[in-house]
Amino acid sequence: MALATNAAAAAAAAAVSGGAQPRRAPSFLPLRRQTIRAVHAAEPSKGGHNAVPAAAKTSSPTVAPEKDAAPAAAPVSKAPEVAPGKWAVDSWKAKKALQLPEYPDAAELESVLKTIEAFPPIVFAGEARRLEERLADAAMGRAFLLQGGDCAESFKEFNGNNIRDTFRVILQMGAVLMFGAQMPVIKVGRMAGQFAKPRSDPFEVRDGVKLPSYRGDNINGDAFDEKSRIPDPQRMIRAYAQSAATLNLLRSFATGGYAAMQRVTQWNLDFTQHSEQGDRYLELAHRVDEALGFMSAAGLTADHPLMKTTEFWTSHECLLLPYEQSLTRQDSTSGLFYDCSAHMLWVGERTRQLDGAHVEFLRGIANPLGIKAEVRAFFDVHEQEGSHPGGVHLEMTGQNVTECIGGSRTVTFDDLSDRYHTHCDPRLNASQSLELSFIIAERLRNRRLRSASGLNGILPLPPFGL
Repeated sequence: MALATNAAAAAAAAAVSGGAQPRRAPSFLPLRRQTIRAVHAAEPSKGGHNAVPAAAKTSSPTVAPEKDAAPAAAPVSKAPEVAPGKWAVDSWKAKKALQLPEYPDAAELESVLKTIEAFPPIVFAGEARRLEERLADAAMGRAFLLQGGDCAESFKEFNGNNIRDTFRVILQMGAVLMFGAQMPVIKVGRMAGQFAKPRSDPFEVRDGVKLPSYRGDNINGDAFDEKSRIPDPQRMIRAYAQSAATLNLLRSFATGGYAAMQRVTQWNLDFTQHSEQGDRYLELAHRVDEALGFMSAAGLTADHPLMKTTEFWTSHECLLLPYEQSLTRQDSTSGLFYDCSAHMLWVGERTRQLDGAHVEFLRGIANPLGIKAEVRAFFDVHEQEGSHPGGVHLEMTGQNVTECIGGSRTVTFDDLSDRYHTHCDPRLNASQSLELSFIIAERLRNRRLRSASGLNGILPLPPFGL
């Protein structure tokens, strides 16, 4: 995941739509630590009915044409009246919108969007700004971003244990990375909203039967029958409720003592025990315990808030634009618009066209944004260019699945059918995720030690011996 400010989206959109003026970035002082803020979006349009919509003005987006039509791009409602280059919460409708579903009932869709528009925000603008500040530290080499979670959340697998296990694995990985890199780790989950998925083909054919492709539980069902595959706007309300409940539980875990560092030795999941990476993690945990004992003796006890809580943010791909627009709010303190469905959003490979609807929408919101890019090559390029690898983005789960081959507890092709539960792309299981965190931590540790010694990677370093 390559981090990007809204300036990138704003500049891209300006290049194709007539020059919206993004805000100027603050200057950076190389010899003095300061908080760096990302450049925000283009100025919202002023005046007219689209300037500050009620809760974030929503109108009917995609309505299905005749059943067998194969859309190259999803049709949208009447283009909003926005001056060229100006941004409004619905100005994306004037652009070509890919990967949007076709809803058969425009009136029902409009009703659902107005209902969501009246709902409370899932996250708050101040939280997104705080994440922006943390990501600025990552960009400057003072922190490392760990972003991970399900390829696509589902209604069927929604339960507290699954949320807890994924959260716990992210905490484990964060502890390994923090120990290896000797810097703060920013933990962002692909959780509490990661439902919609882009598809290569709008239709799926099985045994001569052609139906719309499954696009995520907030759009349609994965069962291969006509009723399940018809996009249902009511699913957006269920996705909102599940997202809010998931975030509520994550907040409790992050601040209620579950994430306390002294619990680190208790975090190992059963199926990671008695494995190479499980043993390495336990050794790391013992070393952390020793460090905590030293810190306690120095006066920083286990009851200190720094030792009992952690910061945790949510993210998802900005794909289903009608839903995202319905949860976009104007911040009363800054006047900027925030998509309050998540702290951080990213644009995917299939929807990042510079003249497309998704880039147009994202250029106007002030949330931190991401652009996906790949783990070893990612670090190699940064080393060659002398730049800082600011973070990684993983599709993973806390469940004991067999969806990706490899790892020290080798999952083979023959094992894939044992526990292949994903609704979309395959995910790393907890054991594989933890193993990958050790690989990344070793790269970060080597980089740190070489930087401290002034070496250019000439001398080999011993492995991350945990």
